[in-house]
Amino acid sequence: MNKATCGWAALFCPTTGRNIGQNGIVHLRTTLFIALPLLLSGCGINRGWLTTVGPDYQAPMPRTEKHWQTLQPVLAHQGQLTELAHWWEQFHDPVFSRLLAAAQAESANVANAKARIEQSRASLVGTDSQLLPSLDAGLSSSRASFSFGQAPFIRNQHQFNVQSSWELDLFGGLARQQEAALSQLASRTAAWHDARVAVAAEFANAYLAQRYCEAQVQLRQHEADSRQASAKLVDLAASAGFRNIADVALAHASASEGKTELWQQQAQCDRLVKSLVAMTGLAETELRQLLVPRTASLPNPPAFAINSVPAETVLQRPDVAAAERDMAEASAKIGAEQANRYPKLSLSGNFTPVLQNVNGSPFTLAQTWSIGPTLSLPLFDAGKRAANVESAKANYTAAVAQFRSKVRTAAKEVEEALVRLASVDQRLTQSRFAAKDYQTNFQASQQLYQAGLGNLLDAETARRTEVAADWVVKDLEQERVAAWIALYRAVGGGWQTQK
Repeated sequence: MNKATCGWAALFCPTTGRNIGQNGIVHLRTTLFIALPLLLSGCGINRGWLTTVGPDYQAPMPRTEKHWQTLQPVLAHQGQLTELAHWWEQFHDPVFSRLLAAAQAESANVANAKARIEQSRASLVGTDSQLLPSLDAGLSSSRASFSFGQAPFIRNQHQFNVQSSWELDLFGGLARQQEAALSQLASRTAAWHDARVAVAAEFANAYLAQRYCEAQVQLRQHEADSRQASAKLVDLAASAGFRNIADVALAHASASEGKTELWQQQAQCDRLVKSLVAMTGLAETELRQLLVPRTASLPNPPAFAINSVPAETVLQRPDVAAAERDMAEASAKIGAEQANRYPKLSLSGNFTPVLQNVNGSPFTLAQTWSIGPTLSLPLFDAGKRAANVESAKANYTAAVAQFRSKVRTAAKEVEEALVRLASVDQRLTQSRFAAKDYQTNFQASQQLYQAGLGNLLDAETARRTEVAADWVVKDLEQERVAAWIALYRAVGGGWQTQK
């Protein structure tokens, strides 16, 4: 076989009788054949060579109120961790900040979301690689013995192989796959941010519940001490003959009830501490030491104003941003599936020099090289590719519905949180006035009883009314903080104030 027979098909062009020392350099011609796909890729073509099939994605327009605007979804805090923690730092509670960091570090949901980001990055690298030529090399060496009824021949053979291939993205299918991979990465990044915000809100509510429980213990302790003091006074008065047995029994029953309620409340606080231990992963002794300095102090969240619900406020929610990116991914996959219905053209080449000798003879060099295009035409698949396109379109329709549902849910949660805040502020003001008046009533009733002008039953009734009023105030204070946390969660861990 001579060189004239080498063409676009696979060729075998040996160079026999050539000593390795005479010319061991690979022919420049074959090197250029192998490098041709790499050189072509330098043109920077990353879209379809002929056209790009499939729909071009358009940003959605939320179906909301008239004052909403069409905006590109943005990630809350631009995904910066410092901004994520900024609002919580305004609580001015270093214990809370430390425990929050521990809770996020221990969260399995956050870890899983981060792992999914890394998976998407790996998938994106794989997708990007399809747009570029591949280049592989192999090296082998062998020693063999064979004979034809005579003395055996010993053959030594050394082979080096370089091969390259490149699919030309004629109809933009690979470009659509790249779009889908980029959208998936953005979606999972938003989901990671959403997981962090969710953990922060969940832990904040748990921390709030524990601090609120401590405040309840203080109220129970104050009530129990007051009941115990009243019981001692009744005992003294009964010893002097000024109180009857019924008053003594009622006073002791009230004191015992106060202790029971105190112990019950303390047990509830212990259970809440166990929950914080589970969320943060800290040792219980260390956690209790951190909680002691701010006993019974509720967090004081900083206020922020949201006068309406613009699209920017809702679309910055990470779950909404993730749903929007899922929609973009589904749109790109339609084009990727449609491209599978069209011909595919790939360019491949290889170069394989082989050195061999027999029975110690000088090494000879044989060269095998090939380069050429391969065109694949989808002729008949019983409707499989068409069905895949329809399936991709159905997935896109579902993604659109999911996005719209997320937007509606986000708007509802923001508005509910705003209504909740307005309501609790109104009730808290009136409840504080009521608690102050009930306290005055109890003090007057107690003074009348101690002066012998009232009865113990009226004094105990006034005490219970005062405690109930104080309890309502604490409940509303706790609800107010919880409402701010809910609003923070509803706007996705960030907000845009009206200007």
